[in-house]
Amino acid sequence: MKLLIVAGMPGAGKEELLNVARSMGYGFVRMGDVVRKYYALSSSESRGISVGEFASEERKLFGADVWAARSVEEVEGDLFLIDGCRSMDEVRSFRRVLGSTEIVAVHAPRSERFSRLVSRNREDAPKNEEEFDARDQRELDWGIGSVIALSEHMIINDSDLETFRSRASELLEKIK
Repeated sequence: MKLLIVAGMPGAGKEELLNVARSMGYGFVRMGDVVRKYYALSSSESRGISVGEFASEERKLFGADVWAARSVEEVEGDLFLIDGCRSMDEVRSFRRVLGSTEIVAVHAPRSERFSRLVSRNREDAPKNEEEFDARDQRELDWGIGSVIALSEHMIINDSDLETFRSRASELLEKIK
């Protein structure tokens, strides 16, 4: 099995990388989906706790790699991507359990990421730059900066969508 961990700040383009990977036959799981699944089973929403706060609480209660441990159950096939890894503890957990693991980091300029997140109009989209910065800081506090810095591969997403998809396809083909 070849496992690729996809890391990047919110709005960097991870979802587009997953779309390219899916078209190439890679399977994937979003760690955020695993978090949301557990959140829905908890009483956190009724207590006024956000998904992000819940994820942090679970890390404090069950360890820094709790979301990696819970995501491993979803991994299958020869080529697989994990989206949303946020710490080297999680990376080490995946490597310990699954072996051959490489990190693919997606990077995009701050202003571009903010614009993308706002235009998505999702429930968790920042309402202003202060919220955006707070979300970035939470991600950095979890350790995502180290994951990005220690990646084996990096794709820069600073151009149009087709250019990014081409860069992603080239990289995934090379890794395959």
